[in-house]
Formats: sequence, C-alpha cells, structure tokens
Amino acid sequence: MNDKVRLRMCAGCRNKIHQTHLIRICRKENEIIVDKNNQTGGRGAYICSKECLDKAKKTNQFNRLLKSSIPEEIYNELYEEFK
Repeated sequence: MNDKVRLRMCAGCRNKIHQTHLIRICRKENEIIVDKNNQTGGRGAYICSKECLDKAKKTNQFNRLLKSSIPEEIYNELYEEFK
C-alpha cells in the first residue's frame, strides 16, 4: 500500500494542500501545459482556487516557479477549470 501524503504548495496562497485538490501547471521541454492527471514529468507549479490563480497571475508567480513566461491561453484554460 502507498501511504505517502502528497502535499504540494499552492502558488497563490502558499498553503500546503493534498495534491489531489490542486491543478498542476507543467513546463516540459519549453512547452507549458495544464497537467490534468498529474502524470507529466517536468517542472511544475500548483494552484488551488480561482482567487489564488488571480493572485499568482498578478504577482507573476508562475513565471518564477516555472522559469518561463506563461501564455495567456494557459491562464484562460485554468479559469475554465475553476468554473
């Protein structure tokens, strides 16, 4: 049995939350994607809510965490996930 507690930090509120309650944004080979199943390798960042997404976008948190600029299409896709 796998009893690991997989806590990840939200990019907006900076709280540690279980990985299953977060949405992952991933940079792999200079491509930014929304990783819906948390299986894609590469550098990742997590977000827990629309409010945290607004805060992370305003402070350019994803740009720092992923070490890459985030296209507006990714933000639009994330907003759709929180609807």
